[in-house]
Amino acid sequence: MKKVQHLLIKALLMASLFILSAAPAYANENESEKGKHNMNVRQLISKMTMEEKVGQLVMSITHRSYDDPDGMPDEQTEKLIKDYKVGSVIVYNKRNPTIMANYSNQLQKWASETRMSVPLLVSADLEYGVTHNIKEGTTSFPREMGLGASRNIADAKTVAAITSREAKAMGLNWNYSPVADVNTNPNNPVIGVRSFGENTELVSNMASTMVQTYQKTGMIASAKHFPGHGDTDFDSHLGLASVSYDRKTLEEVHLPPFQAAIDSGVESIMTSHVIIKAIDPELPATLSPKVLTGLLRDEMGYNGIIVTDAMDMYAISKNWGAGEAAVMAIKAGADVIMSTGAYADQVATYNALLAAVKSGAISKERLDQSVTRILKVKKKYKLFSKRFVNPDQAEAICGNPLHQAVAEKIGNDSITLVKNDGTLPIKRNQNERYFLAGVTETDVVGKQLKDGGVNVSSWQSATANPAEADIQKAIQLSETADRLIALTYSQGVLPEGQKKLVEALRSTGKPVIVVSLGLPYDLIAFPSVNSYVTAYAIDRWKTRNQTAISAAVNVLLGSQPGGKLPVTINEEYPYGHGLRYGNQ
Repeated sequence: MKKVQHLLIKALLMASLFILSAAPAYANENESEKGKHNMNVRQLISKMTMEEKVGQLVMSITHRSYDDPDGMPDEQTEKLIKDYKVGSVIVYNKRNPTIMANYSNQLQKWASETRMSVPLLVSADLEYGVTHNIKEGTTSFPREMGLGASRNIADAKTVAAITSREAKAMGLNWNYSPVADVNTNPNNPVIGVRSFGENTELVSNMASTMVQTYQKTGMIASAKHFPGHGDTDFDSHLGLASVSYDRKTLEEVHLPPFQAAIDSGVESIMTSHVIIKAIDPELPATLSPKVLTGLLRDEMGYNGIIVTDAMDMYAISKNWGAGEAAVMAIKAGADVIMSTGAYADQVATYNALLAAVKSGAISKERLDQSVTRILKVKKKYKLFSKRFVNPDQAEAICGNPLHQAVAEKIGNDSITLVKNDGTLPIKRNQNERYFLAGVTETDVVGKQLKDGGVNVSSWQSATANPAEADIQKAIQLSETADRLIALTYSQGVLPEGQKKLVEALRSTGKPVIVVSLGLPYDLIAFPSVNSYVTAYAIDRWKTRNQTAISAAVNVLLGSQPGGKLPVTINEEYPYGHGLRYGNQ
């Protein structure tokens, strides 16, 4: 099997390089542009105005036009590209490959109409495949904690290769992946299943593998969130988090995955909005010269692009304005400001940076350093000559049957059977009745169980923390069932209502199977359940990972689980624990 998978990966890599380097159905640049873009980076910079250089430092979130049925970019986005000369954009939640390809082509067309015609870096979070932000007609893979559970480097390569192939077909050239955070805090509310796990070596190996594969296939990778977001117990989207571990812990646990990414040639590293007290007790990493220049540049030897995390996250926006924070980040050592939020914030970011350069607060030499890094990457990845894509090609490549079949196999590799007293796998006996209860995804799981030949009825709580009356209703509905299944979901500490729900099901005396859809630690709350499966499927935003959910149901129905715990649940279920069916 491993030999077959190796050959498949090699074929996918070759296909990616061939298909994505082939000319689309229309020209990428006209004759007048060719002469200009034969310039090297130094020549380009010498011809750019201060305003054009500052624009390269700004990444804007794109705005969709609600007057357009496909939601193409609006006039504000056009203005940001043409008037403010932004050098990169980040996109969210596009419907399908054709729309995304047309969307990125429109963005690049506007960039090509500027005086210097510098192409855009078009970026997105694609942590578990392009499905992360393009929902229909694309391939979904397990989250990174699921990949960590698989312990399979070949799977990591395949995920990166297919993700790169699909993303580039749609005009996306910069992926904010892999997550290089070591998730050492079980109650971490923002990283969790987005991390490969708690083991530094595992995270380092997976992260470096994905960096190499992304970039070999023409996709710019970004290790995040430097210098590590894995030990926080507070969500930086909601406020300013800090970690108090010592310098030794930082160096031995959290920095090695980033160093591995650097050694693998990672083109970009994303900052965290977290105060690392061992380095700088006052400023979050994004704004700290001690972290970005002292630690990352000087000590770790990194000279690629440093991009900030989203600057509208409350960790930054509550404490500093968009403009002030942007200037502080560039002075600290960042190259690209991820200016998300309102259009006014993006304009304020640009204006503040321009004013800082004009006043000398940011030197022209420092400005040129960042612009050089950005243009070198654009040149290296041939964006000047290959900025447009073919929407028909995107539709054919994305989510094709081969990609989907590979994803299903990788999904099964990721599922961990943690506990089993013989109640699993489910015997598909129509005379045996199951009752499914949970706080999310019961409709999806219930349908798949029914399609698999299981006699099952289901109930779902209206909230993630069921009230006593809701729990009693579930117990009443379960009376005619022979066996019970509970779906739990936590993004930090398991809500008390979910614990009570499982305990109530257990008190019926019937066998209880629990599937954890979020963090894998839920078993601590109800250790006496008969069987326990972890899917690592749903993050703090509650976005569904259908591949992981389907794989968990496949395991319930008898598919061999391939995962081993990438984190420690407790002494009984440590890192590396994982059961299999039979003697296989």
